[in-house]
Amino acid sequence: MIDTQLSRLQPLPDELATVLFGTRAATFHHPWMRLFSSVPFSYQEGLTDEARIQQSYERLRLVNNAIDDPLAFAGDPAALSAMHEWAGVVDAGMATCASIHYNLFLGSLLEHDHDDRDLTEYVQMARVGTFLCTELAHGNDAAQMETTCTFDRDTGGFVLNTPRPDACKWMPNTSPVGGPKDAVVAARLLVDDRDLGVFLFLTPLHDAHGTPTPGIEIHRLPQTASSPVDHCSTSFHHLQLPYTALLQGDHGRLTRDGHFTSSLGSPRKRFLRSIGRVTMGKLCMSAYSLGTTRHALTVAIRHAHNRRTSGMTSGHKVPLFAHRSHHAPLLEATATAYAATLLQRSVTQQWTDAADSDLEQCERLIAVTKGWITWQARAIMTECRERCGAQGLILANGIAGQLAANEGTITAEGDNKVIWVKAAGEMLLGGSTPQPVSDIPPEQRSLNDPQYPQDLLADIERIWHERARARLRTGRAPSPLARWNTTVTPALQLVDAHAHRLAGQALSHSADQAGTAQTRQLLTDLHRLFAFRQITAHSGDLLAQGRITADQVQQLPDAIDNVIAALEPHALTLIEGFDVPEELLDNHPMLHADSPTALVPA
Repeated sequence: MIDTQLSRLQPLPDELATVLFGTRAATFHHPWMRLFSSVPFSYQEGLTDEARIQQSYERLRLVNNAIDDPLAFAGDPAALSAMHEWAGVVDAGMATCASIHYNLFLGSLLEHDHDDRDLTEYVQMARVGTFLCTELAHGNDAAQMETTCTFDRDTGGFVLNTPRPDACKWMPNTSPVGGPKDAVVAARLLVDDRDLGVFLFLTPLHDAHGTPTPGIEIHRLPQTASSPVDHCSTSFHHLQLPYTALLQGDHGRLTRDGHFTSSLGSPRKRFLRSIGRVTMGKLCMSAYSLGTTRHALTVAIRHAHNRRTSGMTSGHKVPLFAHRSHHAPLLEATATAYAATLLQRSVTQQWTDAADSDLEQCERLIAVTKGWITWQARAIMTECRERCGAQGLILANGIAGQLAANEGTITAEGDNKVIWVKAAGEMLLGGSTPQPVSDIPPEQRSLNDPQYPQDLLADIERIWHERARARLRTGRAPSPLARWNTTVTPALQLVDAHAHRLAGQALSHSADQAGTAQTRQLLTDLHRLFAFRQITAHSGDLLAQGRITADQVQQLPDAIDNVIAALEPHALTLIEGFDVPEELLDNHPMLHADSPTALVPA
């Protein structure tokens, strides 16, 4: 049985908030909490899709007004990530456009030669920036894109062209809604019929009145189920661009007379360097999903404490949350949200501090984290929506719309499954070394030991690593694809186990570093709950490998139930640690069901 003294402890919500948001929350998080809780960001009923898109751009300019230095902001991973954690809660479309403008557009300009480039219009948002990379026929294989930008020796500029309909850029926000826009466009640089690889080109999409630039064809796409954004297909018909349109750097420079130099010999490496901000975009998508996840849990758990239902005796009413069937999945989701948030903090710091030699490993870590967090967000928000019943379907209650919008984060900046397949291959080919096996026999260990569950998470990762490696090395497959097809299923399990271990490690570390015994105990029990669920799912493998005993496998259901019972009285404290502003929660009718103002007039 799990021993816990949690019921006798009273951890403070501000201690938990410090664990989750760090000591610099006043700099990175509090300004966004205040801004997005203000009246201009309140949910408005009855808007058409087009009106909601227009509203998102109006709010985007309010965001820009709140940033002291947009260029510094675009270059700061922690600042960018923090904004995303709060923006998606109030306006998914605005959050999407902000991510594109600051990270993909401004970030790309800043990471190329830009000393002679005037960025004033973008800093002041007189023109909104967007990013055109993927094509209708080339999504996750964007390196094979067909859009070309040919060096014109006669003019000294370039000619941007879409060679066929399937090569149109798909599905960036390129309409004039929200004001005139410019784009950085990924295209193959052709010089004298030599394909030098994919580079970015700064391209004006509209004039000052929103009219498309001659030579650009823009068509609005059908409405999506995700965040409301002016998605379009965009094609170029021999569009003339000046020499300064090319975004240059050490990975590729072209002189005005057509002489090309590069520090990278591989066109693929030049492509990856050109679109390097996509990696930061993955970090932004993780942050976006985290914010909406913590918010959904806050709403669902508060509602479950407010809503009363039948108890076990006639006429007796209890809060919904009193029922184990109701609070157990929400507490498990809360443990995952804590682990995911702390994993995001760790990954963001590693990316901020990364040296050139660390970039490849950090990029893979960010890809793994993005897939895991955005998928966990979907599962958690689905649970929250269901636990709120019909109330959870109301958009003004802040769950259903955010759940739909999260589908966009799963696909954006690289489809989750595809980026995990790539990460899996790299991990099997030397990109990851399993943790060493503990030399303490499981018979001498107890599920009460906080380190034991974490060691078991490492065992699960190692088991799937060995299984995938064995698949990769054995047998004669008729083709490379057939060989990989026999490997990919355990390889993807390896990536999932890797993410779980890292998230558990981040949560365990936070418990060890907690300043008070109360907070340490609470975080330790969250870690136990998080780890036990993963261990239960893989208990057969752990037992077969001798990493857990049969008695311990039989103890797991009771261990989970005991830690849930210990956490249940502290559920409100846990979600207060998420620090969701009261002003924001006041906008949700579900949390004020007794008030006539919670109803929308007919």
